[in-house]
Amino acid sequence: MLMEKEQQQTMIVWLKRIAAAITIITWFYVMVIFLKDPAPFAELVPYCMGSTMLIFGVLTGIFKGLEYWESQLNNM
Repeated sequence: MLMEKEQQQTMIVWLKRIAAAITIITWFYVMVIFLKDPAPFAELVPYCMGSTMLIFGVLTGIFKGLEYWESQLNNM
């Protein structure tokens, strides 16, 4: 039981790291797309801000879910 709990906690830590890495890579990719666009950046700002909020909002949701799972493990 203790070993299984420890393995799950290790898995949660790695899932957080992987989710963060994927999020940052996705965000950089989206920013590159915006920077290559010929439109003036002033016109792209709302899209840039919106996509940034959406991308990191998803990461926040993933982290909250993983933290909830981790707290359930600690309460056992």
